[in-house]
Amino acid sequence: MPDTQGESKARSPHLLCFGFGYVAKALALRLGPQGWSITGTSRATAAQSLDGAQILVFPTEQPDEVKAALASATAVLMSIPPGEGADPAFLEFSEIAGSSSPAWVGYLSTTGVYGDRRGRWAFEDDPVTPASPEATRRAAAEALWSKGRSPAHIFRLPGIYGPGRSPIDKLRAGSERRIDKPGQVFSRAHVDDIAAALEASIARPNPGRIYNVCDDEPAPSHEVSAFAAHLLGIEAPPLVPFDQADLSPMGRRFYSECKRVSNARLKAELGWRPKYPTYREGLKSILQAETSATS
Repeated sequence: MPDTQGESKARSPHLLCFGFGYVAKALALRLGPQGWSITGTSRATAAQSLDGAQILVFPTEQPDEVKAALASATAVLMSIPPGEGADPAFLEFSEIAGSSSPAWVGYLSTTGVYGDRRGRWAFEDDPVTPASPEATRRAAAEALWSKGRSPAHIFRLPGIYGPGRSPIDKLRAGSERRIDKPGQVFSRAHVDDIAAALEASIARPNPGRIYNVCDDEPAPSHEVSAFAAHLLGIEAPPLVPFDQADLSPMGRRFYSECKRVSNARLKAELGWRPKYPTYREGLKSILQAETSATS
């Protein structure tokens, strides 16, 4: 009698995450309950379980384990930030890939590659004009991943927030600052909406395609902080004029760029819609989840 159970297990989809971080965990939570097996690389090594999704995590510095996982991977997510020079994750992937050819490869990049748009909208086909060293390295990594043997789907991400990583947490820790720079807006995305976009792309692969993943309402960061304070029932931190904020060089670079990022392509091609179209729905959901967890 054929081992149908073994055959079914062999055919089960498999996600391999290079860098098992915040976004990768959110994607694992979506795919695990659907029967996907999940493996990932991390500096912290341990078998993990996220709401029923069994996840094997091992060090990136174990090429044999990575190669074995890659051989059976249906989808591969790359979220390791590039360093100076060629992206080490790309070099490692190319070295160990061999004949492996996953159906889907995704690379998490940043909307920082657009540089400053002076408040104008940024679209995927716009020329990239990165202004910071970090964004410059991301743009170079995008070019590598787009031209590989298995061209990656590129996801340009703005400010990411969600449970444990939002203005709510910073307000509670007393570390939130409200910087006032008139006319300044930022795009952002809830981590669950990013995971949903990745899932939609996995279902409809288009290798080499670039997608912006963000909500529908670019907004000043100080307004987001004020709304979070309102939800917590506390007074918002005072506004600090940008010129008096004494920001670090990285912080000043962050505020030197102003753009509105369009998610129109993601909606049109993959049918994606943000569950949290603005920061208001996203922040409310975080508090509601905390209330449900403690009730």
